Amino acid sequence: MPARSLIAPAVVLDFAAEASKDPDFLLQIDHVKEWERANGPLPEGGWLLYRTGWDARSADQAAFLNADENGPHTPGISSECAQWLASEAPIQGIGVETVGTDAGAAHSFDPPFPCHSFLLGAGKYGLTQLRNIDRLPVTGAVVVAPPLPIVGGSGSPVRVLALVER
Repeated sequence: MPARSLIAPAVVLDFAAEASKDPDFLLQIDHVKEWERANGPLPEGGWLLYRTGWDARSADQAAFLNADENGPHTPGISSECAQWLASEAPIQGIGVETVGTDAGAAHSFDPPFPCHSFLLGAGKYGLTQLRNIDRLPVTGAVVVAPPLPIVGGSGSPVRVLALVER
């Protein structure tokens, strides 16, 4: 990961209310475009932090994974939106509160696991299991996300920090 990517601006798209009503809620392209109309463009080389309120479940593994006989039910990003974010959005990556960047039901999407397929395939990054996104402003935060310098790996633990002006 290039050093210039370790510190970048971030924006918060808050869909916690929708995810509380529907654990399978999916972020759509129209949601992002509506957010941009209200708040301005996504930051060039920055992070899109997708707030679903899922971090409130982090102390309870069963609630966090939210699985039943059909599989996990966690909010995520639609296949179309993942492809659009990978190819059209100026961001370097996304951050989510859930266990992975893809929705719980993403195994049944076309293609399966679209965030992994499209975003990671486009050289963009994913941050998972974030907490306290609700404490960040909609715009104006800066994320510091330095991974371990693992060579040849596909991921790394990272302690993500968000800086905000007081």
